[in-house]
Order: sequence, then C-alpha cells, then structure tokens
Amino acid sequence: MAKIEKFEDMEIWQIGKQIAVEAYRISDLEPMKSDFGLKDQFRRAAMSMADNVAEGFEYNNNPDFVRFLIYAKGSSGEFRNKVIILKETNKINETDYLFFYTKAIEFSLKTKRFIDYLKEFEKNKKATKKGIV
Repeated sequence: MAKIEKFEDMEIWQIGKQIAVEAYRISDLEPMKSDFGLKDQFRRAAMSMADNVAEGFEYNNNPDFVRFLIYAKGSSGEFRNKVIILKETNKINETDYLFFYTKAIEFSLKTKRFIDYLKEFEKNKKATKKGIV
C-alpha cells in the first residue's frame, strides 16, 4: 500500500466528507431546516465520520489511528440509524435515504478493511522487531 501523505487523499475520508456535505445540504431544506435539534444531531453524526478519520490520521501513529477509525466506524452506525428513522418518519425522501444509507455502508466496510490492514501491519511490525518473522 502506498504511503498516504495527508488525510484528504484517503478514500474513506472522501466518502465521509461527501456524506457530511450532503447532510448539510439536505438539513437546510424542510422539514429538517426548522427542526433545530434534529438538524444539529444529523449534521454532527454525519461530520463525525470524516472528523474521526482526519483526527486519527494526524496523530501520526497507527495505534491511535486505528482507535479513531473505530470511532469513525461507530459514527457510521449512528448516522445509518438516524437515516433509517428519518426515512420511516418521512423526514427524508427515498433518494436521499438510499444515498446516505449506501454511502454509510460503503464507509463502514472500507473503514473496517482499513482497520484490519493496519492491525495486521502493526502485528507484523512487532513480530519483525522480535525476530519472529
């Protein structure tokens, strides 16, 4: 895997950012626009995915990064839960629901794969240092 120089180059961050941008767009429309509590929670959940990827990356070490990727994956679940409830209460339409739901699933799956990769990398690095490999 090529070395990533900045979090903006990461596909998972780009997906998270895309979700957040669309969440801001849709929450500026009715019926969410005038429901300030819902609007705030929806935006925070959406932003949290990309925020955690960016923050974890900037710690510049894999164990901390993995921890923040786990938070980002958890935020994806929280956001997906909100999207399901918003769809069932007719606060978002089918098109927006499908976009958010599929993007959140994609984010979660790719984040999980990246977590697994980093954990394996760290495990191999430790084994190499101990002379096991």
